[in-house]
Amino acid sequence: MKNLRMYFRFSQIVGLLLGARIFVLVFYAFTFYVSTFFLFNRELSPRSFVFDYKVQGIIFCSLLSIAAGGLINQFYDREKDRLQMPFIYNLQQFVKQKYFLYTYVLLTFFSLIIAGILSYRIFIFFLIYQFMIWFYSHRLSKVLILNNITYVVLSLYPFFGMLIYFKHFSGILFSMALFLFVLLWIMDVLKDVLTLRADYLFHYRTIPVCFGVFTAYRWVSVLLVVDAVIALSVVFFSCHLTFFVFYFMLSALVLILLLFLLRSSKRKKTLYIVYFLKIWVFVGVLFLLLSGFTGTVD
Repeated sequence: MKNLRMYFRFSQIVGLLLGARIFVLVFYAFTFYVSTFFLFNRELSPRSFVFDYKVQGIIFCSLLSIAAGGLINQFYDREKDRLQMPFIYNLQQFVKQKYFLYTYVLLTFFSLIIAGILSYRIFIFFLIYQFMIWFYSHRLSKVLILNNITYVVLSLYPFFGMLIYFKHFSGILFSMALFLFVLLWIMDVLKDVLTLRADYLFHYRTIPVCFGVFTAYRWVSVLLVVDAVIALSVVFFSCHLTFFVFYFMLSALVLILLLFLLRSSKRKKTLYIVYFLKIWVFVGVLFLLLSGFTGTVD
């Protein structure tokens, strides 16, 4: 009986962590620190960076907000997840829906309290972020085109906070951000192809649902070409040949190769492409880390 109770509690914790997207949080935490110190920061020493309470506070508020976003998204997409991700759905049945909502409210509240202590500007920044996360889950996730664009903007929004905080603006940095924006857009459209059946049943207006899978692949093909051009522009306008710039050289080649793979519109191949692109984003963070250790980034 005791073992059964422990298993139940363990399943509850795992279900709640999966709802908060714990693996995404770990990736974001790693990316925040790497990009903030090596890409946005130009003045702080490692010691000053570690003890800068505003930097640490912004990162912590971002992680709390992302976790809260995962929970509220799980609440609204519950029936869709039942069809699309049955294992995770069944695991989360150990946790009552009200606890997902309670945790969402607590994480949102703590995030805004900490942001308010840091400054009123940071508070407003995260208030907008929290509202957009809720509005996306509640309404925009079912609106054609806006669902993809809003998802990508929300994925990158916390990094804009760091960019504004450090006041580091440049054409190269804009091109890098645009490259990542388009890459995430590609991944989101391909994800919609994979979830076509569930999206159709629960009335999500995505490109594959409204225009068909073939049109979605054509749209992704255009985005791949555009992103390859953006990657090459980063290379051509960079002042230094660093690991990170080399990553963009490889990215242009990779995107063109993926363009040919998309000619065969098979679900299994699409799934592999999505997984590969996720790994490729992580590889980009590693290249940024190497570039930061060995020389200038841009």
